[in-house]
Amino acid sequence: MVYLTRQEHFNAAHRLYNPAWDDAKNEAVFGKCANPNWHGHNYDLLVTVKAKPNYETGFVFDVKKLSTIIREHVTEKLDHKNLNEDVDFMQGKMCSTENLAIEIWKQLEPHIPAGIHLHCIKLYETPRIYVEYFGE
Repeated sequence: MVYLTRQEHFNAAHRLYNPAWDDAKNEAVFGKCANPNWHGHNYDLLVTVKAKPNYETGFVFDVKKLSTIIREHVTEKLDHKNLNEDVDFMQGKMCSTENLAIEIWKQLEPHIPAGIHLHCIKLYETPRIYVEYFGE
């Protein structure tokens, strides 16, 4: 099995805020991330697929096609958007990086061709903070 990773980038704003809590509790739990005026990140997204290399091409998957799938189904929906308000697949969810990685998986998985398996979503919120999601 060979693992192939494509890196993409997007910028987005969000707010960590639980509407069931008052402002004081939200600030205590989420700190500056509960700012009612939002805050943003320069996200780096790494999508890893796995398969045996194709005998004729030597490729696990055409990386240009993988990039197109990621852009069409994820980054175009997220880039320069407010995750809480503008992104359909994040509606009604806490906009944490953890939840965003899970939802990105759900957006990509149906578009990965048969014989290729989505292995990991690695999402950097900052250069020092990232999450990895390997599916259910």
